[in-house]
Amino acid sequence: MPPPDSHNKLEPGQISLIKKWITEGAPWQAHWSLRAPTKPEVPEIKSDIWPRTPIDNFILSKLEEKNLTPASDADPHTLARRLSLDLTGLPPDPALTADFITTPSEESYDKLVETLLASPHYGEHRARYWLDAARYGDTHGLHFDNYREMHPYRDWVIRAFNQNIPYDDFTVWQLAGDLLPEPTLDQLIATGFQRCNITTNEGGTIAEENLANYAADRVQTFGWVYLGLTTNCAQCHDHKFDSFTTKDYYAMAAFFRNTTQGAMDGNASDGRGPVIKVPFNQDREKRDLLDKQTADTQSLIEVRRTEAKPAFEKWAANANSDQLAEAQPQEGLVLHVPLNEGLGDKVKASVGGETRTFKSKGFLTWDPKGKIGPAPRIKRGRTFDLGDLAGFKSEQPFSYGAWIRSPQRLNGSVFARMDDARKFRGWDLWQQGGQFGAHLVESWPDNAIKVVTEKKVLQSAKWNHIFVTYDGSGKAEGVRLYYNGAEQAKKIETNTLKAKADITNDIPLQIGQRSKGAYFEDGFLQDMRIYSRVLSSGEIMALADSGPLLAILATSPQERSLEQNKVLFENFLHTRDKQFATLNDTLTKLRSQREALNGKAAITHVQKEKPGMAMAHILMRGQYEKKGEQVTANTPSALPPLPQDAPRNRLGLARWVVDPGNPLTARVTVNRLWQEIFGQGIVVTSEDFGIMGMPPTHPELLDWLAVEFRDSGWDLKKLIKLFVTSRTYRQAAVTTAEKLTQDEDNRFLSRGPRFRMDAEMVRDYALAASGLLSSSTGGPGVRPYQPSDIWNVVGLPGGNTRNYKQDTGEKLYRRTLYSFWKRMAHPPNMEAFNAPSREVCTVRRERTNTPLQALVTMNDPQFVEAARTLAQGALQRAEGAESVALEYVATRVLCRPLKPQEIAILKASLADHLTYYKANLTDANALLKVGESKADPTLDPRQLAAWTMLCNQVLNLDEVLTK
Repeated sequence: MPPPDSHNKLEPGQISLIKKWITEGAPWQAHWSLRAPTKPEVPEIKSDIWPRTPIDNFILSKLEEKNLTPASDADPHTLARRLSLDLTGLPPDPALTADFITTPSEESYDKLVETLLASPHYGEHRARYWLDAARYGDTHGLHFDNYREMHPYRDWVIRAFNQNIPYDDFTVWQLAGDLLPEPTLDQLIATGFQRCNITTNEGGTIAEENLANYAADRVQTFGWVYLGLTTNCAQCHDHKFDSFTTKDYYAMAAFFRNTTQGAMDGNASDGRGPVIKVPFNQDREKRDLLDKQTADTQSLIEVRRTEAKPAFEKWAANANSDQLAEAQPQEGLVLHVPLNEGLGDKVKASVGGETRTFKSKGFLTWDPKGKIGPAPRIKRGRTFDLGDLAGFKSEQPFSYGAWIRSPQRLNGSVFARMDDARKFRGWDLWQQGGQFGAHLVESWPDNAIKVVTEKKVLQSAKWNHIFVTYDGSGKAEGVRLYYNGAEQAKKIETNTLKAKADITNDIPLQIGQRSKGAYFEDGFLQDMRIYSRVLSSGEIMALADSGPLLAILATSPQERSLEQNKVLFENFLHTRDKQFATLNDTLTKLRSQREALNGKAAITHVQKEKPGMAMAHILMRGQYEKKGEQVTANTPSALPPLPQDAPRNRLGLARWVVDPGNPLTARVTVNRLWQEIFGQGIVVTSEDFGIMGMPPTHPELLDWLAVEFRDSGWDLKKLIKLFVTSRTYRQAAVTTAEKLTQDEDNRFLSRGPRFRMDAEMVRDYALAASGLLSSSTGGPGVRPYQPSDIWNVVGLPGGNTRNYKQDTGEKLYRRTLYSFWKRMAHPPNMEAFNAPSREVCTVRRERTNTPLQALVTMNDPQFVEAARTLAQGALQRAEGAESVALEYVATRVLCRPLKPQEIAILKASLADHLTYYKANLTDANALLKVGESKADPTLDPRQLAAWTMLCNQVLNLDEVLTK
């Protein structure tokens, strides 16, 4: 209400109206958008000749009320271009539109619509609108604004539109795909919708504040995208206009706060998770085959376990320690150092089968409680130099490990052949605060591998068997880590080793240190082994089990416990049952191949629910530190409630969103799609269906479309086809003085839609018309032409998006949808045409016209190069015939034949350009060098330059930049 000091007063007429309303009983009903839509009757109209779809009846009914008539149909060339731009975002392919243009009919028009809806470019174009709403970007958005690997989500959105996934599934997957039973990879990827929000890792920020901001972003995005309500207004106070309270707001926020996402993103591409691995499209078939083969092999292994029981029982009855020693692998044993002498400073080792003696660098002390006899204490000054042994190359497979015991979890090298002075060239066995792993290095960190166990498996003051195998692939995926005989999940910290990298050096193999440090301080080590091949998991188990098995075998078969028999059985299977060992080796190889695919795979951010009830606190005035009442996750009180049996989590919310009783979702979605096709929504404020938003121009049409969409199975392609096959859509974009008075903004669609193309379409149009556009799809964002220092002003030292490095080759010519999107400095040629930064959800772009836009399309290298390529194509096909070249340009750019007066204007302009460049060859050559692609050397540079300028003019026509 206005404050008293404003002295605002109601007019007498307003007072009279309120009195009349009270006298009539003060009837009241909820705002129109909060009432469930019902399908109205299609209105009858005076002229029943014009309509082709029910849409036309609703539109014409309104026009008749205003004494307006619709425009006639646009000509076939205009319609084909309009259709192609609206359904694919690209100019029409003459081969696809020829049938309709030469023989226009309802049948040929419908056929063209179906062809364009089936195009892979359809999904790309629809995805662009959705990615605005999802605030998709390739960086975190704050502080360093570093790279965030997220492109699998963008690629999934494209696939979803192309596959015409029903919109209710499209919604549920994005809001709660992770909560579905046994979710598929695509359902998990889809939850990236919630992870597109901007995040930070700035020092000094407060975790609770960050998490509150992340939840606020998700509530706003959810409200704008699905409810068409400005839910964000209730973050600080009750939003009385739309009956949306602060309690409603934080009850909604509870759904999105119950996630495992951390408060800080670590400035890392994985944002510190949760993330998943996503294979590239070309690897998906191979991945699925490997998964099937792995499952089949695991089944065979289980069968073999049962089959091997009788043989095991027979063997176990007479097994002894001698048989155990025989099972330990000998093939490929390069070095074996038992380290169990128990006295002195010399130890014996088997080097390639020959016995050699090595002396410690200092006086040794021995602990009688070793793993295989007394063990030497290794520390600074008491290490071993073993000389020129185990000098493996990066393409050679090898395996190595030992028993170790440390008084505490330390960092350091157990043993290594590594040259610290040469950027750590070599390899080692490394312990890292409870983890262990390996380095393989030519030059750290740019040409190296570092792999450690995912978990802290090493136990202090106990003996731990650690073993590493490397397959010679040059990839971190080729490294496997085993703890006490069992393979461990690994964490790849560095994976930059190049093909045939040189990891050899002149530093001797050393126990207890690298060349100059990283000591294995105050620990014990025994049974060090190095092999020149990859050991199987069974062989490694035989090495790790040797100690426990000796004790088991010393116990009579009758007295062995179930646990002892289980250990013995596992050893028998891996070391003595050939069928099991073969199957197990097969399984290891399959897992290795799967892991290699994972190594090549992208990561993408997903949502993951925390256990327990989703709760949140009301934050007083939206301040994170001022917590009020605790609330349970719930839907807004002004809307239908969650069903009683619905889970109080994101899955319950998602199903509520697409429930037939929800009055908003279908309306909001239909309106946004209408906006994409007709330029503005039936409700112009597509983000606000509340009282402060614009009322619908055609409320009955909106409800009819909403119910039709919902009852059709949420079929997006069917809905869009309904739009574009209507006579309303097919009108010519011509107007009259009367229409400009009564329907100035064309909200009542008294003429065909006509407005400037969006930023991405302007660039893509030039690339497609010139023939430069790449057909590649998906994958990481690409970096087309931009000034090299464009990011410096917002970059921070150490940030990986501080310096803009332009791509080369076909990456320069991919659809703008695939351009790398740095949120703090999105491409200026896109910003000039109102592309949003995607820092927040955008469901309705602004549309302005400024001189900056002409500067982009006339001077940006991307557009100049496109003009030159278009000119080159025209000249190559014309073979000297000027009229042929002009028609080629017109067909590619205007998508129609030229009129006689236009030909005259273009020829005059061309003559002026030719006159100039004939006198200025240097300028001609300079123009032809713009862009990475090369000009055709067989063409006269002066002529090509003149045609380039002419094509540049045509590409800048209002007719070209307008849809």
